[in-house]
Amino acid sequence: MKILSAEFIKSAPKKEHWPGDRVPEIALVGRSNVGKSSLINTFVNRRGLAKTSSQPGKTQMINFYTINGEFRLVDLPGFGYAKVPLSMKKSWKRMMEEYLSERESLSGVILILDARRDVGDAEQMLFEWIEEFGLPVVTVFTKTDKLSKNQLASRIARLKRALPLKDPVIFSAVTGEGKIALGKRIHKLLAGASEEAGA
Repeated sequence: MKILSAEFIKSAPKKEHWPGDRVPEIALVGRSNVGKSSLINTFVNRRGLAKTSSQPGKTQMINFYTINGEFRLVDLPGFGYAKVPLSMKKSWKRMMEEYLSERESLSGVILILDARRDVGDAEQMLFEWIEEFGLPVVTVFTKTDKLSKNQLASRIARLKRALPLKDPVIFSAVTGEGKIALGKRIHKLLAGASEEAGA
Protein backbone atom coordinates (compact mmCIF):
# COMPACT_ATOMS: atom_id res chain seq x y z
CA MET A 1 0.00 0.00 0.00
CA LYS A 2 1.47 3.33 -1.09
CA ILE A 3 0.54 6.27 1.11
CA LEU A 4 -0.15 9.32 -1.06
CA SER A 5 -1.91 11.50 1.50
CA ALA A 6 -2.76 11.51 5.20
CA GLU A 7 -4.93 14.07 6.93
CA PHE A 8 -6.16 14.56 10.47
CA ILE A 9 -9.94 15.05 10.31
CA LYS A 10 -11.20 15.56 13.85
CA SER A 11 -11.26 14.45 17.47
CA ALA A 12 -14.62 13.20 18.67
CA PRO A 13 -15.61 12.87 22.35
CA LYS A 14 -19.09 11.51 21.58
CA LYS A 15 -20.91 9.46 18.97
CA GLU A 16 -22.71 12.50 17.55
CA HIS A 17 -19.32 13.97 16.66
CA TRP A 18 -18.17 11.02 14.55
CA PRO A 19 -17.84 11.71 10.79
CA GLY A 20 -21.24 11.12 9.19
CA ASP A 21 -20.10 9.55 5.90
CA ARG A 22 -19.52 5.86 5.16
CA VAL A 23 -15.78 5.93 4.52
CA PRO A 24 -14.27 2.56 5.60
CA GLU A 25 -12.44 2.73 8.92
CA ILE A 26 -9.73 0.72 10.63
CA ALA A 27 -9.59 1.16 14.41
CA LEU A 28 -6.33 1.17 16.36
CA VAL A 29 -6.61 -0.06 19.93
CA GLY A 30 -4.04 -0.66 22.63
CA ARG A 31 -2.78 0.17 26.08
CA SER A 32 -1.63 3.71 26.82
CA ASN A 33 2.00 4.29 25.78
CA VAL A 34 1.97 1.28 23.44
CA GLY A 35 3.01 3.48 20.51
CA LYS A 36 -0.21 4.02 18.53
CA SER A 37 0.63 7.60 17.53
CA SER A 38 4.17 6.65 16.53
CA LEU A 39 2.80 3.76 14.48
CA ILE A 40 0.43 6.10 12.61
CA ASN A 41 3.16 8.63 11.89
CA THR A 42 5.60 5.99 10.68
CA PHE A 43 3.01 4.21 8.57
CA VAL A 44 1.91 7.38 6.74
CA ASN A 45 5.40 8.94 6.59
CA ARG A 46 4.19 12.08 8.36
CA ARG A 47 6.07 13.04 11.49
CA GLY A 48 3.74 14.82 13.90
CA LEU A 49 0.44 13.94 12.18
CA ALA A 50 -0.62 12.01 15.28
CA LYS A 51 0.53 13.76 18.43
CA THR A 52 2.88 11.70 20.56
CA SER A 53 3.46 12.31 24.25
CA SER A 54 5.75 11.07 27.01
CA GLN A 55 2.65 11.16 29.23
CA PRO A 56 0.56 7.99 28.81
CA GLY A 57 -3.18 8.51 28.52
CA LYS A 58 -2.84 11.63 26.36
CA THR A 59 -5.38 10.43 23.79
CA GLN A 60 -8.69 11.18 25.48
CA MET A 61 -10.95 11.25 22.43
CA ILE A 62 -11.41 9.25 19.24
CA ASN A 63 -9.12 10.67 16.54
CA PHE A 64 -9.93 10.25 12.83
CA TYR A 65 -7.30 10.32 10.04
CA THR A 66 -8.15 10.01 6.35
CA ILE A 67 -5.59 8.06 4.30
CA ASN A 68 -5.31 8.43 0.50
CA GLY A 69 -8.80 9.92 0.53
CA GLU A 70 -10.06 6.31 0.61
CA PHE A 71 -10.19 5.07 4.21
CA ARG A 72 -9.60 6.22 7.76
CA LEU A 73 -7.38 5.14 10.61
CA VAL A 74 -9.22 5.71 13.87
CA ASP A 75 -7.14 6.05 17.03
CA LEU A 76 -9.17 5.00 20.07
CA PRO A 77 -8.22 6.15 23.59
CA GLY A 78 -5.45 4.16 25.22
CA PHE A 79 -6.46 2.12 28.25
CA GLY A 80 -4.91 0.63 31.35
CA TYR A 81 -3.04 3.70 32.59
CA ALA A 82 -3.33 3.99 36.37
CA LYS A 83 -2.67 7.72 36.86
CA VAL A 84 -5.96 9.04 35.52
CA PRO A 85 -9.27 9.51 37.37
CA LEU A 86 -11.66 6.57 37.49
CA SER A 87 -14.32 8.71 35.80
CA MET A 88 -11.99 9.20 32.82
CA LYS A 89 -11.27 5.48 32.60
CA LYS A 90 -15.01 4.79 32.50
CA SER A 91 -15.45 7.43 29.81
CA TRP A 92 -12.72 5.86 27.66
CA LYS A 93 -14.24 2.41 28.06
CA ARG A 94 -17.66 3.72 27.10
CA MET A 95 -16.26 5.49 24.02
CA MET A 96 -14.38 2.39 22.87
CA GLU A 97 -17.23 -0.03 23.44
CA GLU A 98 -19.72 2.25 21.71
CA TYR A 99 -17.47 2.72 18.69
CA LEU A 100 -16.53 -0.95 18.32
CA SER A 101 -20.11 -2.17 18.69
CA GLU A 102 -21.99 0.49 16.70
CA ARG A 103 -19.74 1.91 13.96
CA GLU A 104 -21.18 0.58 10.70
CA SER A 105 -18.21 1.69 8.58
CA LEU A 106 -15.70 -0.18 10.78
CA SER A 107 -13.83 -2.65 8.56
CA GLY A 108 -11.46 -4.12 11.11
CA VAL A 109 -9.32 -3.59 14.19
CA ILE A 110 -5.57 -3.32 14.68
CA LEU A 111 -4.73 -4.57 18.18
CA ILE A 112 -1.40 -3.05 19.22
CA LEU A 113 0.74 -4.73 21.87
CA ASP A 114 4.12 -3.68 23.25
CA ALA A 115 6.32 -6.68 22.52
CA ARG A 116 8.15 -6.14 25.83
CA ARG A 117 5.04 -6.30 28.04
CA ASP A 118 2.89 -9.18 29.19
CA VAL A 119 -0.81 -9.33 28.33
CA GLY A 120 -2.99 -8.05 31.18
CA ASP A 121 -6.67 -8.13 32.04
CA ALA A 122 -7.31 -5.04 29.90
CA GLU A 123 -5.92 -6.70 26.76
CA GLN A 124 -7.84 -9.90 27.52
CA MET A 125 -11.06 -7.91 27.85
CA LEU A 126 -10.43 -5.98 24.66
CA PHE A 127 -9.64 -9.13 22.69
CA GLU A 128 -12.90 -10.68 23.93
CA TRP A 129 -14.79 -7.53 22.89
CA ILE A 130 -13.38 -7.70 19.38
CA GLU A 131 -14.31 -11.37 19.06
CA GLU A 132 -17.78 -10.73 20.51
CA PHE A 133 -18.43 -7.98 17.97
CA GLY A 134 -17.25 -10.29 15.16
CA LEU A 135 -14.59 -7.88 13.94
CA PRO A 136 -11.59 -9.01 11.89
CA VAL A 137 -8.39 -8.21 13.79
CA VAL A 138 -4.71 -7.74 12.97
CA THR A 139 -2.24 -7.86 15.84
CA VAL A 140 0.83 -5.61 15.76
CA PHE A 141 3.79 -5.90 18.13
CA THR A 142 5.48 -2.52 18.59
CA LYS A 143 8.85 -1.40 20.01
CA THR A 144 10.47 -4.54 18.64
CA ASP A 145 13.73 -2.67 17.98
CA LYS A 146 14.31 -2.68 21.74
CA LEU A 147 14.68 -6.47 21.78
CA SER A 148 17.24 -8.86 20.32
CA LYS A 149 16.03 -11.49 17.86
CA ASN A 150 16.12 -14.17 20.56
CA GLN A 151 14.32 -11.95 23.06
CA LEU A 152 11.67 -11.07 20.47
CA ALA A 153 11.07 -14.72 19.59
CA SER A 154 10.67 -15.55 23.28
CA ARG A 155 8.31 -12.62 23.87
CA ILE A 156 6.13 -13.48 20.86
CA ALA A 157 5.83 -17.08 22.07
CA ARG A 158 4.82 -15.83 25.52
CA LEU A 159 2.23 -13.41 24.14
CA LYS A 160 0.75 -16.09 21.90
CA ARG A 161 0.25 -18.32 24.92
CA ALA A 162 -1.76 -15.52 26.56
CA LEU A 163 -3.93 -14.67 23.54
CA PRO A 164 -4.82 -16.71 20.42
CA LEU A 165 -2.88 -14.36 18.12
CA LYS A 166 -2.44 -15.21 14.45
CA ASP A 167 0.49 -14.06 12.33
CA PRO A 168 1.28 -10.79 14.18
CA VAL A 169 2.99 -7.91 12.39
CA ILE A 170 6.42 -7.08 13.83
CA PHE A 171 6.69 -3.29 13.83
CA SER A 172 9.22 -0.64 14.80
CA ALA A 173 8.61 3.10 14.52
CA VAL A 174 12.39 3.56 14.85
CA THR A 175 13.56 1.33 11.98
CA GLY A 176 10.38 1.26 9.91
CA GLU A 177 10.24 -2.53 10.07
CA GLY A 178 6.74 -3.82 9.43
CA LYS A 179 5.39 -0.85 7.43
CA ILE A 180 4.94 -2.86 4.25
CA ALA A 181 3.48 -5.84 6.10
CA LEU A 182 1.03 -3.59 7.95
CA GLY A 183 -0.05 -1.95 4.69
CA LYS A 184 -0.80 -5.35 3.18
CA ARG A 185 -2.84 -6.41 6.19
CA ILE A 186 -4.84 -3.16 6.18
CA HIS A 187 -5.52 -3.66 2.47
CA LYS A 188 -6.88 -7.14 3.24
CA LEU A 189 -9.14 -5.80 5.99
CA LEU A 190 -10.56 -3.19 3.63
CA ALA A 191 -10.95 -5.68 0.76
CA GLY A 192 -12.69 -8.17 3.04
CA ALA A 193 -15.15 -5.53 4.25
CA SER A 194 -15.82 -4.45 0.67
CA GLU A 195 -16.59 -8.03 -0.41
CA GLU A 196 -18.88 -8.51 2.56
CA ALA A 197 -20.76 -5.29 1.77
CA GLY A 198 -21.25 -6.43 -1.82
CA ALA A 199 -22.38 -9.94 -0.90
